Amino acid sequence: MSNSFPHPALGIDFGVARIGIAASDPVGIMAHPVETIHLAKQDAFERIATLIAQRGIKTIVVGLPCHLDGREGESAQKVRRFVEQLQTQHPQLPIHLIDEAYTTVTAAAKLHEAGKNAKRQKSFIDQAAAVEILNAWMGH
Repeated sequence: MSNSFPHPALGIDFGVARIGIAASDPVGIMAHPVETIHLAKQDAFERIATLIAQRGIKTIVVGLPCHLDGREGESAQKVRRFVEQLQTQHPQLPIHLIDEAYTTVTAAAKLHEAGKNAKRQKSFIDQAAAVEILNAWMGH
């Protein structure tokens, strides 16, 4: 495993209602769920800035929803606009986009295997999807 990227990293599963957040450990071996930002209740950019400062984040990884044929749709454009604003606020941090295909499905399946009811665990699914995004980027 090559850990040549800066640590720790923040993983983001962007959604129009909720944003799932995950973080890697300081050496980039494991990703773990952090929280879900509910956009109706708090400002995502303020909260992300706080997390970056608290955790000493060096890299941000954001899931990009692509169609199965690789094309980008409206959801991907929303993610790109979010990333542009995030990059403006944190120009010192590299931000990587990674295809998030199946991350929510994978996260929900893993939660189901662990005995969690996915429908009642939406905010945790967002965090678990962010973990899947970060793990995919770290090569797991």
